[in-house]
Amino acid sequence: MHPTELTFGTWSLSGGGTLIDLIAATTNALNGALLARRPDHYRNYTFVGIILMAVIGGIAGGVIRDVILQETPSAFVNPAYLVFSVAAGVVGYLIAYAHGQLFREGLFQFMTSFSLPWYAIIGAQKATEAGYPIVGALAIAVIAPTAGRYLIDVTSGVTPKQFVRGEWFVATAVGTGFVWIVLSEAGVPYWLSVGGAFLLGFTFRVLALYRGWEEPLARGPKGLKVHADRRPLLGRKLSGRSQEELRMLGLAVDEEPAA
Repeated sequence: MHPTELTFGTWSLSGGGTLIDLIAATTNALNGALLARRPDHYRNYTFVGIILMAVIGGIAGGVIRDVILQETPSAFVNPAYLVFSVAAGVVGYLIAYAHGQLFREGLFQFMTSFSLPWYAIIGAQKATEAGYPIVGALAIAVIAPTAGRYLIDVTSGVTPKQFVRGEWFVATAVGTGFVWIVLSEAGVPYWLSVGGAFLLGFTFRVLALYRGWEEPLARGPKGLKVHADRRPLLGRKLSGRSQEELRMLGLAVDEEPAA
């Protein structure tokens, strides 16, 4: 039996979209650390916990993307991904509340706007190179930049960003990926197509944040009444229901016995 040869890995900063992927991973890692320090996400995380959140934010989208495309995840064979993600996590930990207790929301939103288009572009690129149709490529363009945020939100007990009203988070990824595909298919040189798609996605996202553009809310069912505890009561449909039925619906609880 031959001994396994262990290596540190092969460092690579360019080629095959690696540079764009590393930019996306590093900025997403910074976002992950900032997000984990954000007041609505912070759950008494340790320093190690913050760094792990940064790593999740940095490489999760790329790993899931590569697994779907049946490729070896780049983050596990190129040490640059993990090294840069950890370094970005340390930076995010240090600057989130630097010089006071005010969370750096502006920096967080800016870096989110910066990283999202990069990951969308490389996701669309890898999917098209793998022979995926345009719909599949656009799906990968959404998964790659948003999967890390999903995992951090779920870990922090927060409704994932993809499913609540916001400044066109998912639409920015779709639009960026679509523009890159169109430019690439039109024969535009690689870096011009990348630059054009990034500029559109970044500009749209920043404008959406600045102008307060948000997705429309879904229309609620008729008779919906949301009470202070945020559980819906469907008006007349609950008329005459027994306490047992209400408990089964999650709309009532047993009263605690008197002491």
